[in-house]
Amino acid sequence: MPFGVAILRLALSLAAGGILGFERARRKQSAGLRTHILICLGSTLLMLLSIELPSRYIANQMGDPGRIAAQVVSGIGFLGAGSIIRLGNTIKGLTTAASIWFVAAIGLAIGAGMYVPAGIALFFSLFALVVLEPVERWFFPAERLKHLVVTYSGEINFPDAARVVIEEMGLSVHSVDMEKNLKNGESQVRFLVGVPVTTDTNRLCSLIKEIGGVEKLDIKEKF
Repeated sequence: MPFGVAILRLALSLAAGGILGFERARRKQSAGLRTHILICLGSTLLMLLSIELPSRYIANQMGDPGRIAAQVVSGIGFLGAGSIIRLGNTIKGLTTAASIWFVAAIGLAIGAGMYVPAGIALFFSLFALVVLEPVERWFFPAERLKHLVVTYSGEINFPDAARVVIEEMGLSVHSVDMEKNLKNGESQVRFLVGVPVTTDTNRLCSLIKEIGGVEKLDIKEKF
């Protein structure tokens, strides 16, 4: 392979990794600009190595250039797994893990000289990461599971009334547990609720208090 072609492919790989890495770094992700550049450059270099080795060291030049590439595809999973973090009941980093895997594929494609497919794939990936993000948030707002714990007295139908308020605010009730203190007559109801990140929890608490009989109300993260 001509030296200039190898340099061109590495330069294109640097640019492609930088574009995706910049998008991730702008969102304060753990795997950002430098990580994506190194992954893309490394994948390209390994692909160049896969192409060059058979012509140099195998007499009949019948080596399989896909062998090293296959190891890149499987090995990159370790880096992707390292970017996935669990915070309470929320999983973060899945998109960054996917971008790590994807930028390795871009590097392999550039290393193999598939410039047009790599460029189109890069454009589509930016479309998915940048353009579709607000669309996804609009139609599928992120949701966190929380415990809504209410201590009340008096109204025996309070759980039903509270559930109506919760569901009218667009929240999903996953389960309901009740407990009654026979000594002082207080009751406690625990709702496991899916709460979108856009929910006004102060308004939710105010609406539940308006039902009457509420003595204590807590919203706790589910771990």
